[in-house]
Amino acid sequence: MIHVEHLCKTYGEGIFAVNDLSFSVEPGVAYGLLGPNGAGKTTTLRIIMGLLQPTSGEATILGCRVSEQPLRIKSLIGLVSASAGLYQWLTPRELLYFFASGFGLDPAKAQQRVTHLSEVMELERFLDRRCATLSTGQTQRVNLARALIHDPPVVLLDEPTRGLDVVGAKIVFDYVAYLRQQNKAIIVCTHQLDEAERLCDRYGLLHRGHLKLEGTLQQLRDQTGEPGLVEMFLRFLRDDPPSSKTGDAA
Repeated sequence: MIHVEHLCKTYGEGIFAVNDLSFSVEPGVAYGLLGPNGAGKTTTLRIIMGLLQPTSGEATILGCRVSEQPLRIKSLIGLVSASAGLYQWLTPRELLYFFASGFGLDPAKAQQRVTHLSEVMELERFLDRRCATLSTGQTQRVNLARALIHDPPVVLLDEPTRGLDVVGAKIVFDYVAYLRQQNKAIIVCTHQLDEAERLCDRYGLLHRGHLKLEGTLQQLRDQTGEPGLVEMFLRFLRDDPPSSKTGDAA
């Protein structure tokens, strides 16, 4: 479904944001692309979405090459980002119809998707209230529904639980479970490593643009002898002193 092959992104001589990165995500799998600030997570997501040109390498979704079909790629992806906001004077219903139109859904299909997602994400109680009046949890539900309005095969979640309380985080956990049931290919980028252990099926651990480890949590434990993701990353930081020649902003 998602294939990233030998991806590199450099800024100036010898400064790598992403360095020879390769991984794949199959349908129904939540893949945790994890790392500290500067690891290359955000750069990788931007390349997959066709928003940033790689220095070398390629990303493909369902056989579509990002470098050749960037507009088509965008129609195959649903993005959930902690930094995404809502149009405050629209209602959730109006907002979902607006995005359905932007993705080219005809009115009948748009109505079907809005009805379905309203039920799945439990939006009915506030579907016709202004977004400005919604709570944080309600806003998150609308954002999650918005990412699925065009029924994309791939969903990218960038820091999906940032700023949420326990109840809000559970909404995200339930959402990822729903995506698995729908056979979506999922990439989760987060700093919350304890939550990643609950959210994801497989992990790619990035450090300075390099994929240091990959596998299930048990496979990573067997490879490192460490009990959890936090301990694994602390080992990377301990064994690899800082350098000014690698890393990006996120």
